[in-house]
Amino acid sequence: QLQASGGGSVQAGGSLRLSCTSSTGGLTAMGWFRQAPGQEREFVAGLKWRNGYSVYAASVKGRFTISRDNAENTVFLQMNGLKVEDTAVYYCAAGRRIDSGSYLSLRASYDDWGQGTLVTVSS
Repeated sequence: QLQASGGGSVQAGGSLRLSCTSSTGGLTAMGWFRQAPGQEREFVAGLKWRNGYSVYAASVKGRFTISRDNAENTVFLQMNGLKVEDTAVYYCAAGRRIDSGSYLSLRASYDDWGQGTLVTVSS
């Protein structure tokens, strides 16, 4: 139900743009998480569908931007100033029950998950 794309390899300081499209509607929020080898999946950014309110992890704030295309049920993650530590598999997620921005960073808030797209940042 979620199709993500846009991953790849880039040198430190570079940029990538991820996108994720939901084939079903009724969205109240979409988000991005990432998982590095040997680590837990962590929150990156989330966005409320109705008003675009967004939340970011401290590690990416000021470098990453989450946005949406309502008509296409698509969420984007623009990643600038990439660092080696941003290397991970990035997963998009969609929620239909999220009614508060306070829940955007919680994995359990989301109902659907994409297959993941690999982002590799080299020094």
